[in-house]
Amino acid sequence: METQNNEQTPDKIEFENRIDLKELQENVFLIKQQLKKVIVGQKDMLDLLLVALLSDGHVLIEGVPGVAKTITAKLLSKTIAVDFSRIQFTPDLMPSDILGTSVYNLQTTEFEFKKGPIFSNMILIDEINRAPAKTQAALFEVMEEKQVTIDGSTYKMDEPFIVLATQNPIEQEGTYRLPEAQLDRFLFKINVEYPNAAEEFEIILKEQALLNTTKISKIETVISASKIMEFRGLVNQITIEENLLKYIANIVVNTRSNSFLYLGASPRASIAILGASKAFAAIEGRDFVTPEDIKRAAIPVLQHRVIVTPEREMEGLTSKQIIEQIIEAVEIPR
Repeated sequence: METQNNEQTPDKIEFENRIDLKELQENVFLIKQQLKKVIVGQKDMLDLLLVALLSDGHVLIEGVPGVAKTITAKLLSKTIAVDFSRIQFTPDLMPSDILGTSVYNLQTTEFEFKKGPIFSNMILIDEINRAPAKTQAALFEVMEEKQVTIDGSTYKMDEPFIVLATQNPIEQEGTYRLPEAQLDRFLFKINVEYPNAAEEFEIILKEQALLNTTKISKIETVISASKIMEFRGLVNQITIEENLLKYIANIVVNTRSNSFLYLGASPRASIAILGASKAFAAIEGRDFVTPEDIKRAAIPVLQHRVIVTPEREMEGLTSKQIIEQIIEAVEIPR
């Protein structure tokens, strides 16, 4: 009898997810494998782009010219069976160039709305900080509510809808600072660094191997739009304990009382950390969030939503460094 009881209740208890995340993990792996055919290194950028895709968020990608910001966004869109639009922002770009405009139809004697390039699933906005405030404001509604209101009529976006925007942090001439209200609508800000020597060598090798082919031709479509929406539903079901919700709240509230920050993060940041941490957990194959998931999400979610005081900025202190200090100071739930 004792032997039978031991067989029924073994010493080792195997954990089993309540949500089946195997297919999600497999598809994330397939997308990464496609991107790695062209992109060298940049693991953090690839991870954050996939988390944003699964948690329904827009991404701001910042880096100097030539570090694969634009090509990564284009290649990501190729791996998914969705419509893709690219909009090059310039100082003379008007809101109607993005959203569309009403055109008079001589045959019907009525105005018809001609949709602009924003009406797509994945939008790449290149050099977003080159357009003036009037054009930036045209993105507010569509990024937050996934709809456009023109001449009293509202037009809904097709799902999935994600904006990937790039900007150059170095150039000042001909650029405009993005409004705080717009920055708050981006789930993540990704800082893309230079590759190291080994990665640089691999980049050159891959370029040499291209011969007469193009980078985009090497990428295959591996997932449908409907699957992305299905996976988003799974991510929403990921469990998070109440003490971890308090942990997120404490981190965000501390940005508002930190003496090094002129402006703290809004409640939208708390919701963003919640969604992103669930997506991080799902990619790792877990149906529950851990403090480490929250830490991974906090910096890319918060660093563009806070403003460093002028005094600390002159000392060379960055928003990322301050957020890291805040995360270290907030007690981790046990």
